[in-house]
This record gives sequence, C-alpha cells and structure tokens, in this order.
Amino acid sequence: MSPRNVKILWVLVAALASLVVALVAGILFSSTGVTIAEAVLYGGGVFGGSLVVSLAVLGAVGVLH
Repeated sequence: MSPRNVKILWVLVAALASLVVALVAGILFSSTGVTIAEAVLYGGGVFGGSLVVSLAVLGAVGVLH
C-alpha cells in the first residue's frame, strides 16, 4: 500500500471518529430539551472541532507528513 493511501485512510479514520463524537454530543445535547435543529448545529460544531484536533494530532505524530 502506498504512503498516499495510508494517509487517506488515516484521514478517513479521523473523520469517522469525529462523526461518532459529534453524534454522541448531539444526542446528549438534545436530551437537555433543546430543539432538533439546535442539537444538529451543536453536533456539527463538535464534528468540526473534533476533526481539527484529530488532524492536528495526526500531523504532530508525523502520520500526515
């Protein structure tokens, strides 16, 4: 497997992990009584933040260089 394919797989893993984190955050936030739209927006924000942190960690470790 080429190094480019490995990098793509690591980015995909980071995106899927961020999706799971966002889903859990959205579900937990919706249990506080907010509307579905607010919970989706909150989950989207958590997804973006989680993906940025995940990619920063992968870059710091040297996986994405």
